[in-house]
Amino acid sequence: MNHDPNVQETKSLSAPLRILHVTPTLTAGGAEHMATHLMVGLSKSHAVGAVGLFPAAHSAVERRLAEADIPRWHLNKRAGFDPRMFASLNRAFREFRPDVVHTHMAVQRYVFPVVLRHRTVVAIHTVHNLAEHETDAFGRWVHRFAFRNRVLPIGISQEVSASVQRIYGMECKAVIPNCIPVENYRHKPEERIRWRAENGLSSDAIVFTCVGRLEPQKNPLLLLQAFAELKYSHAHLVLSGDGSLREQLKAYVKAQKLGDRVHLLGKQNNVPNILAASDVFVLSSNWEGNPLAVMEAMAAGLPVIATQVGGVPELVQSGDQGFLVPAGDCIRFTGAMKALIDSAETRHAMGRAAQTRAMREFKVERMVEGYANLYREMVQKSRGTQLKAMTRWAASQT
Repeated sequence: MNHDPNVQETKSLSAPLRILHVTPTLTAGGAEHMATHLMVGLSKSHAVGAVGLFPAAHSAVERRLAEADIPRWHLNKRAGFDPRMFASLNRAFREFRPDVVHTHMAVQRYVFPVVLRHRTVVAIHTVHNLAEHETDAFGRWVHRFAFRNRVLPIGISQEVSASVQRIYGMECKAVIPNCIPVENYRHKPEERIRWRAENGLSSDAIVFTCVGRLEPQKNPLLLLQAFAELKYSHAHLVLSGDGSLREQLKAYVKAQKLGDRVHLLGKQNNVPNILAASDVFVLSSNWEGNPLAVMEAMAAGLPVIATQVGGVPELVQSGDQGFLVPAGDCIRFTGAMKALIDSAETRHAMGRAAQTRAMREFKVERMVEGYANLYREMVQKSRGTQLKAMTRWAASQT
């Protein structure tokens, strides 16, 4: 039997890793969906667990994790600061015994102290939004300390990575773009016909669709204002999502007499069907990280009109897969919408180009491989450091 510690170390590094993901919730949202895509992909070759700080919500995300046999911990966090989370997270760590802890969004204030207690754990944090918008002032202080002590920040776009440098004065360990299961967004013509019939839209309607939260970040009011300038009776705007601006948007629709052409659907679980029934995807955000909604729309074969913010220009080439306009520019947004109404040829060509790019660049396997390689590299480095320390200690005892 070979007792060479270096050989044993090499064998251990080829074994599946134990990877624990921690998010505030396990419900529907861009970051949660990205984490779910990643966890399901990783679970094919590694042991994966999921922690949500807040109570279970019986969401589509939770169902998908259950279908993949991924163990889940719901810690039942209360509103505001909840010190019980430290003990709850520590129990989850002890039960799962992770090699890697991967955090998402504003959970570091609870997770980082537990990571320090479990000294052998490799800690990764994906920055899902521009760093100045990811968390509050205290959260940024915690992130700054964590990123300098054990936790490795990962950007989802070059612009997000630049924001980490801007806010925290340090570079991301890597930039790994979000990806999606692109095959889920391919659709058949009958799906388009069915959804339109169920929602009272004619076959010749030009449907602009936005999937996103009705919150200031997404600036849906600008989208409504841009749409209101279109004088086409067959143009419709579909908003799938909910949020704090819903009542304000409803009031604007009523005041502008747009009720027969603007459809506020609320939160929907059938996004692929909505995209299948659409002609153009629109997003008027003030800031973004690397939005899954844009990738999903492109995978569905839709041209994209969006504001030129965050990682969006890394997804959409303006003039090829759609049009990008400056943030807050209502006039240019309206102009882009008008251009795609007026030219079916341009609309269809851009949609085909968008789908081609999505199928080539947005496959979830690329993201899974990127993170798996990063985990392995960091675990190898961590174990190598531990082995050297043990060797030095043993030498000091002789």
